[in-house]
Amino acid sequence: MASRNRWYSSPTQVFWTCKALIDGRTINHRTEIREVKGWRLGAIIHRLKDEYGWPILTDYRGPENVAHYRLKPDTDLSRLRFPPSARSLAEGLEGGAA
Repeated sequence: MASRNRWYSSPTQVFWTCKALIDGRTINHRTEIREVKGWRLGAIIHRLKDEYGWPILTDYRGPENVAHYRLKPDTDLSRLRFPPSARSLAEGLEGGAA
């Protein structure tokens, strides 16, 4: 059962994005590049919002209008729907959303 304790697809950019958001982090493209060497944060956020209904807020900061993403503060994490590569994150949430 050791594999059951491992996160499924933990190195994926989608998994990282979901984990960062449910952990209450505010993330941006620079953070993604630094932590997972990814380049698709905008597309992942778009998919989480449109396809999975995540209540993600976007703030544009600085002279370059860099997008910073975070979950809406009152989000019920147990009601989130997860993409396949991040579904294991739902196991630790109250209510077991999937």
